[in-house]
Amino acid sequence: MATLKISDVDLRGKRVLIRADLNVPLMSGKIASDKRIQASIPTIQYAIDQGAKVMVTSHLGRPTEGEYSEENSLAPIADYLREHLGASVRLQRDWVSQPFDVEPHELVVLENCRFNVGEKSNDEALSKQYAALADVFVMDAFGTAHRKQASTYGVAEFCETACAGFLFAEELEALEKVMANPQSPMIAIVGGSKVSTKLTILDALSDKVDQLILGGGIANTFLKAQGVEVGQSLYEVDFVEQAKAIIKKLEQRGASLPKITDVICGKQFDANEPAILKKIDQMEADDMIFDLGPNSMQGIEAMIMDAKTLLWNGPIGVFEFAQFSQGTQALAQAIAKSNAFSLAGGGDTISAIQMFGVENDLSYISTAGGAFLEFVEGKKLPAVEILETRAA
Repeated sequence: MATLKISDVDLRGKRVLIRADLNVPLMSGKIASDKRIQASIPTIQYAIDQGAKVMVTSHLGRPTEGEYSEENSLAPIADYLREHLGASVRLQRDWVSQPFDVEPHELVVLENCRFNVGEKSNDEALSKQYAALADVFVMDAFGTAHRKQASTYGVAEFCETACAGFLFAEELEALEKVMANPQSPMIAIVGGSKVSTKLTILDALSDKVDQLILGGGIANTFLKAQGVEVGQSLYEVDFVEQAKAIIKKLEQRGASLPKITDVICGKQFDANEPAILKKIDQMEADDMIFDLGPNSMQGIEAMIMDAKTLLWNGPIGVFEFAQFSQGTQALAQAIAKSNAFSLAGGGDTISAIQMFGVENDLSYISTAGGAFLEFVEGKKLPAVEILETRAA
């Protein structure tokens, strides 16, 4: 089902409320990374340029509802937008109970929505108060699309018009291209320390992919499920049977896991631990796997070059330590060279992308975290659902 987009709506002279994701890291009150703000600017600037009376709100940090805290104030974000937008920008602290005016081509930053009592519980009365502020509600915070809250869901129920911003629409389109209409061969790369945190994702992907490439503790658990000894490597003994079930499902579909023939080991998790290359059948009892070996990666790179669709969430090894980063580097560079549609998401994945300088070589890099993962799991995101309902 389709959603209405901001470009489909006449905004001239309208009061427009945008829910953006401006939850950026701050250090001593200064913005440490502006990536989320930059991703939100096209929607905000478009509304301003259309002659709308523009308001934008976001959450920031984890404040206590009903309590203002300076460290969670959107004041630094308002200052940033004032410097980077061709518009008048001001911060409105009390915006639910106090009336305020907005002029055409002006931007009013509405203070942290999580200061408002009832925000996280999607309080109906608060949602209606939000909706009363605007003629048009624009949902552009895909990173919060999995949250059924007053500023992400409730306001969209009651505002006269509800639509998706440019960032929200782009995120949704990229995810649907990979998960709903993937071109085959499709490969998913899933890394991380625990199968338990990504079991539903792995299960969902096992119904779709042609190859499933695993990294980190997740890979170790699957190696154990295949009868491979992994020494003292991180793995989850309680999830070996679930791993076996996923392997069986893949095999029944004609899909597969890559064959792991060599690994990079150490004896302890330490930045100065020497890296030792070993064949997988030569693991000693006190060895710990920290990366995949070059022979294993050669096979994985060949798979990636043949793929038409790539989904990447998580590094291959302990890429934070240089001696255990070659697998993730080879993976990143292979995805960058591939002609496949490539979608990457997740904090560690983005860190790896930046570390190895391939930001401009992937088809789409998602700004979302939990929403990205829940969509991949096959869950219906509340914010997507309400926008589709309103567009029907």
